[in-house]
This record gives sequence, C-alpha cells and structure tokens, in this order.
Amino acid sequence: MRLVDGFVQPKAEDTEKYLRMGWWRNITLGDVLDKAAALHPDKEALVDDRCRLNYSQLKESVDRLAIGLSGLGLGDGDCVMVQLPNWGEYVLTLYALAKIGAPAVLLLPRHMQLEINHFCALTRAKAWIVPETYRKTDYRPVIEDVKKANPSLEHIITVRGGKNTPFVNFEGMIADTDLSSHELQALKERKPDARQIAFILPTGGTTGLPKAVPRTHNNAVCEAEYKAISRKQSADDVCLLCVPLEHNLGLASLDSTVFSYGKLVLLDSTLPEDFCAAVQRERVTRAPIVPTLLDRFVSFEELDKYDLGSLRALYVGGAKTPPDVIQATHKKLGRVYVTAFGMSEGVTCTTRLDDDEDTILNTVGRPCCPHDELIVVDADGRKLPSDREGELLAKGPGVFSGYLGAPEENRLAFTSDGYFLTGDLAMISDSGVIRITGRSKDIIIRGGENISPVEIESLLRQHPDVEDVAVIGMPDKELGERACAYIKPRENANPSLESLVRFIRSKGASVLQLPERIELIYEIPLTNIGKPDKKALRDDLKRRLAASNDDKK
Repeated sequence: MRLVDGFVQPKAEDTEKYLRMGWWRNITLGDVLDKAAALHPDKEALVDDRCRLNYSQLKESVDRLAIGLSGLGLGDGDCVMVQLPNWGEYVLTLYALAKIGAPAVLLLPRHMQLEINHFCALTRAKAWIVPETYRKTDYRPVIEDVKKANPSLEHIITVRGGKNTPFVNFEGMIADTDLSSHELQALKERKPDARQIAFILPTGGTTGLPKAVPRTHNNAVCEAEYKAISRKQSADDVCLLCVPLEHNLGLASLDSTVFSYGKLVLLDSTLPEDFCAAVQRERVTRAPIVPTLLDRFVSFEELDKYDLGSLRALYVGGAKTPPDVIQATHKKLGRVYVTAFGMSEGVTCTTRLDDDEDTILNTVGRPCCPHDELIVVDADGRKLPSDREGELLAKGPGVFSGYLGAPEENRLAFTSDGYFLTGDLAMISDSGVIRITGRSKDIIIRGGENISPVEIESLLRQHPDVEDVAVIGMPDKELGERACAYIKPRENANPSLESLVRFIRSKGASVLQLPERIELIYEIPLTNIGKPDKKALRDDLKRRLAASNDDKK
C-alpha cells in the first residue's frame, strides 16, 4: 500500500474502532460501482448531454478507462489532477482512478495556473485530465505553462478534444482498450486498500492558496452511505447534478446516488430553464443546489410552464439560505427544501423533510452520520452545555484526518484528542439540532465557494501602487458575499479596480482571487495585537453601502 507524501492517516485506535463497529465497510468506491452493476445491470445509471448509460455500460466504460490509465503507468498512489465540468466523463474518471488506486486531485474548471501549479506541486501529480477548451477558456496555453513548471507531470489527457490532439485522447483510450479476461484480472489485482486516498478536494482557507483535503475510500463510502440513509435515497431516485462536482455538496450526492443504485443526471448549466427542462425530461426526484441558484430557480417567471411534480427534495448548501427563499420554495414547489450543511473536510449535517418550520428555517439539522461526534467548545477548549454558543468541533468516521502536506495547518486545525476545528460558531440543542451562528475563521463565501482573503491580499500586495491591504466579505443579495479590498495606496498612487484586476489576472490567478470592489483609505485599522481590524472595516463598509443606497433613493 503506497501512501501519498504528506497524507495524515487516521489514528490506529480510530481505524480499529470504525472498522469493528461497521461504520467503515472496508470497501472502495470501485466496489460500490461494481455492486450496483451486479444488482442492477440494465438500470439507467448516467445521463449527460452526450451519453445515456445503464449500470452495466457504466462499469464497462469505467473498466476500459481504468485499464487504459494503467497502461500509461498510472496506479497505486499516483495522483491525477481532474479538471472537468459536469460531464459524464467526470464520473468515468472518478471511478476509474478509484479502481487503480490513483487519487483524483479535483480542480475547479475555473482554476488557472496559480492554483493548478500549487496542487500539482503539492501532490506530485503524474497526469492531468482536462478539456483542451471549455466555453471561453482555452486550456492549451495553461497546459504548456503547468508542464514547464512541473517536471513530475508525465501525461496530459484531454477530453472532448478531437482525434488530432497532441495529447493523450480520453475517448480513444476507452475505445481502444482490450477488455480481455487477462486485463480484467489484472485490474482486480490493482484494487487499492480502502485506507488509501480516493480523492483530494480543494478548499478555501485562511492562510493563502487552497488547502488539499484527502478523503479515503473508507471515509468517502461512509459519507455516501449515511447521506443516502439520512435522505432516504433508493434505486427509484433520479439525482440532478448542476453544482460543481469538485465540491463536497455535489460529489457526496454523486456517491450517495451510486451507493443507493439511483440514476445520475449531469447538467453543465445553471440556467433555470435548463434545470427545469432536465427535471421534467428525466423525472428528477432530488438535486443538490446552492442558495444563489435556488433563488434564481424559484424566481423564474416561467416556472409554472414545466412539470416539476417529480421533485421530492432540494439539498441546499454552500451558504445560508435567506428565509424568504425557503418560504418561496415551499410555496411554489411544496416542502422540498433541505439544508445540506457540510464542508470538504467531511463534516455534514442535514435537516429532514418532516422537520418543523423553525428547524428548517434557522438550523442545519443533525449530523448525517450518527457516529460523527459534533461538540461546541469555549475559547479555552472546554465543552459547552446545550444552547451555548462556541466553536463547532467534529470527529468521527465521516471526518478527515488532516490536510495534505500541511503540518502547521494541521497543528492549528485539530485538538490534541483529534477533534477538527470547523471555524464555525454554533449552538447545539438538547435534541442535537445544530444552529450555526457565525464564523471564527476569516473566509469569504461567494456563491457557495470558500475564498481566502489572505490569498487575495498576497496578490494585491505585489502591485506597485499598493502599500497595504485588507480584504473582507461584502454582503451581496445574489451571491451571499463578494470580495471587497480596503487598500492603502503608496504615496501619489491612485490604483483603480480595473488595473488591480488586470494585474492579478497577469499572475495566473482565477476569478476566485479577484476583488469586486475597492476602497482607498489612508490607514488600515489595526486590532490591539496589530492585525487588520476587519470588524471595523465591515462596519465601515456597511455604512458606505447604506449611504450609497440612500443616494439612489
């Protein structure tokens, strides 16, 4: 069993306990797919804009891809970057890599050189699966830049790139692979240990570039099982995925659907009309979604022109949903709203469809996995009683054991007895219902994406006109928050938002690192310990926004 450098394994006593109690099944994601194909070979499994596969066909395509990837020399412990939109090829890739023990390093389609180089160097990725072009993005110059910066990157595998690609052709690798009994037996022998990493998720942080969250097969299957149980998913369910599959909201829904033998519908669009058409056409019963998209969806003027009667549940996560949006959802679609609180690190909670109105409107419900222990502690780390606010901590079979290659980050993120500090402030009721009351970590949540202010600040400080900077979240009705940069310019300088954005883009940054508003000030206010006083800046921004609104009246 080859482990990825920098991977923090769960404590031996925790592993023994979780296996002994049956909370970890000691099976891989590949095993989950094989079981679904064995029990329901002819059942429709995957639909996207180009394919419609039953479980038998899905398994065959996954096996072909897995054998093809092995033929490139990829296998046990070799990290492979995956940067794909919501296409069927994403599902094939995820499960093929799972079968050969190659951890999938999941990148967002919008990630550019800065983030890609970071993850490639961190994981020593040997391959990268990516489109040559996607919408307005031409990845070819990005590919060349990343290859030059990362000698470990041996293979570029392009998806939907045509037959004349200079890179390894994804479709050709599947079509040309031999499914002989010899190759299938060799594939079985490459099966990884369930304690190994299945995939690595990106997550926004407080200390700069995104952190890498490794999730083992045991961990991922545990989350899939208990998500399916808490949601009462069955083989009759059809799950529509329009949220990014690189986020836990989408990825866990994908895995829980396969675990329960359901049908996946992948949608590479967030337009309300496309969502509604897919629900009507495929008789969708469930879908994860972020609050921004839900608001657009229920506000869609032509909503009543579609037959949406099949919908049973919408799992809404990534940020807090305004109560008026929840109430509009209930009014227009019935009681289908479910809060899906979670994070890449594996902490997940959910409300239930039959919860009372207060629980649905104001809480995140209870843990999906009943064996995960969530507690609230005070500033000194002492466990607090019910209905007292403190920081939310988590530990259990569904929770990860440490960021990849980040010992200092892990020292700050875990208690001595192994609890993960989530960075959320919360209260837990006597009945175990969790109410999120705020954040103790400095993170901006924009449309469900976690963005590090420190990352934006470090880029802006490199601009010749910027002497000092502090970035905060700016309230936004559509996206929840946007990034606002308070900037102290150098003497006689007057930087504009446009010039700063051009500068950051020139550094290979993605749209996630771009400020959307700037305020020029003489000095950045500081706290008593010399750190930027972001509370004072948030109060100042609130006054500025209120004054701006008054001027418009």
